[in-house]
Amino acid sequence: MSLREKLGRGKFVITSELGPPKGVDLTKTLQEARVMGSCVDAMNVTDLQGGVMKLGSIALCRILIEQGLEPIFQLTAASRNRLAIQSDLLSAYVLGIRNVLLLGGDPPKVGDHPDAKPVYDLDTMGLFQAAKSLKGGKDLAGKELEGAPKDLFIGGAANPIVDDLDTERQKIDKKIELGCEFFQTQAVFDSSLYEKFLGKAKGIKQPFIVGIIVLKSAKMAQFMNDHIPGIRVPDSLIKEIDSAQDKRKKAIEIAARLLRQLKPMAQGFHIMPIGWGDLVPEILDAAGLTKPAPAAR
Repeated sequence: MSLREKLGRGKFVITSELGPPKGVDLTKTLQEARVMGSCVDAMNVTDLQGGVMKLGSIALCRILIEQGLEPIFQLTAASRNRLAIQSDLLSAYVLGIRNVLLLGGDPPKVGDHPDAKPVYDLDTMGLFQAAKSLKGGKDLAGKELEGAPKDLFIGGAANPIVDDLDTERQKIDKKIELGCEFFQTQAVFDSSLYEKFLGKAKGIKQPFIVGIIVLKSAKMAQFMNDHIPGIRVPDSLIKEIDSAQDKRKKAIEIAARLLRQLKPMAQGFHIMPIGWGDLVPEILDAAGLTKPAPAAR
C-alpha cells in the first residue's frame, strides 16, 4: 500500500528523512536507508539541504525504489528556474517517483558555495501552481504535454509554531487550493504549541505529519534556534541534552517523549534524524509505536 493510499484510508504513518551523499559513494547512505526503511512508510530525500552541493534527490529516489523503499522527492525553488522545476517534476514521474514535497529551499549563501546565485524564479506557491498545471496536462506557458503526470502525490510544509498562526493558516489554505494533498510540519518541540496550531487548523481535511528532529547536541539545538527560521528548541531541552553524558541515549529519550506527547494529536510523524538514521527504530520502540511493514513498490 502506497503512502497516498495509507493517508487516504486514515492510517497513522511514519516517514523519515535521508540526505544524499556529497559524492557518488552510496554505501553509508543505503545502509542508513535500509535501517530506517524497516520501520517507516516512506522516506524523504532532501534536495540541496542547507545549501550544500550533494547528489541529486531524483537519483537517490530512484535508487530507493529499486531497493524496495518508497521515496518522497523534495523539490526546492532555491536553485532552479521554472524550466528546471517543471522538467524535474516530469523526470521524477517517468522514473516512477510519485510523492513530491514542494519547498522554497535554503539559499546558497548558507551552504558550501556561498557565491552561487540563488534562483527563486518561482516562490513556494509558484511551485504548487507548476505541479497543478503539469498534472492538468499543460506547462506554465500553457503548452500541451505529451502525457501528464496525473498521479503525482503533492505535499507541502506547514509551520505549527509560528507566532502568526492566522497567516500560516492562509498559506496552508492557498497550498490546498493549488493541489496540496498532505503536509509535513516543521520540527515541533512543544506539544502545547502544536495543540494551539490545531485549533487554528480546524476544518482542514489534508493530513498533517508532525516533524520531529533528533537532537544531537546543545550546540546543534542552539544553531537551529539562531539560524534556521521556523525552528524553536526550548531552553529546557537544550540544557537537558547538554548535561547528558550519553548524547545518543538522551536523543532517543527526548524524541520518544515528544512522540508520546504528540501522538494523540497527530496523523503521522516525520522523523528527521540528520545522519542518525540508525536511531529511528530505537526511537519508535521507546515511544511504543508499532512499526509498519517495510514499504514496497
